[in-house]
Amino acid sequence: MKIAVVGLGLIGGSFCKAIKKYTDHRIFGIDNNSDAIQMALDCKAIEREILPAELCEMDFTIVSLHPEQTIAFILQHLSYFKKGSLVMDTCGVKTTIVNAVAGPLSEQGVIFVGAHPMAGREFSGFAYSLDCLYEDASFIITPDETTPAHTVEFITYFAKKLQFGKVVISTPQEHDRVIAFTSQLAHIVSNAYIKSPSLQQQSGFSAGSFLDLTRVAKLNEDMWTSLFLMNQQPLLFEIDTIIKKLQEYRQAIAQDDAQTLHDLLKEGRILKENSLASQ
Repeated sequence: MKIAVVGLGLIGGSFCKAIKKYTDHRIFGIDNNSDAIQMALDCKAIEREILPAELCEMDFTIVSLHPEQTIAFILQHLSYFKKGSLVMDTCGVKTTIVNAVAGPLSEQGVIFVGAHPMAGREFSGFAYSLDCLYEDASFIITPDETTPAHTVEFITYFAKKLQFGKVVISTPQEHDRVIAFTSQLAHIVSNAYIKSPSLQQQSGFSAGSFLDLTRVAKLNEDMWTSLFLMNQQPLLFEIDTIIKKLQEYRQAIAQDDAQTLHDLLKEGRILKENSLASQ
């Protein structure tokens, strides 16, 4: 199979390396960053660079760009994709992407499926891509009502070949609702937490809890701005919820209410333990 990866950043580059390591598919790259292309060629993660016009030769195209760029690239090159081929994106938001490109691609005889590899690092760019990035990670597939069953079966098989540990089938809407809690809110909380003036005094006073909570504060603001705005309502619900919960803790502390504070902390501990037990 001839596979094109569009966007050789952390995610796209890791796809190239994992496909190279675990399959015998031929891999080709598209990126407007010549350094990324050269690095991919140097480590043989791709066979060669191709132009968008050569997508007509590809059986499978993986688009790993930021959300707005993903939509723009696909819509601008609709006529280039090979009829009967498969196109998959890797964005962290799905409803907007699927609604924008699935129909136009279908009209060209091309199958589209949304996907989201639940893996990453606090670094970006091909230089930080890994052939093992997806090992034991979760891979979410978001077919719509028009997606052929055999496409979902193939993507599931493909993900497992790349060593993803779990494949989850979801609707685009369910994905966006849950990911607002499991990923997007975490990035906002971490990014806001680091803005305390006490940050300047943390050296020598911080340990695992500080590092855990601040890890994802180091984010790509261009990409995450798009992700947040494309998922406004689910994310606003989660932000409003955590504000409400924080106010409960604040009130208990301000009123020196040990029992309520104790109950709040116990409730959170039990919820965490139950969530671990159900995984």
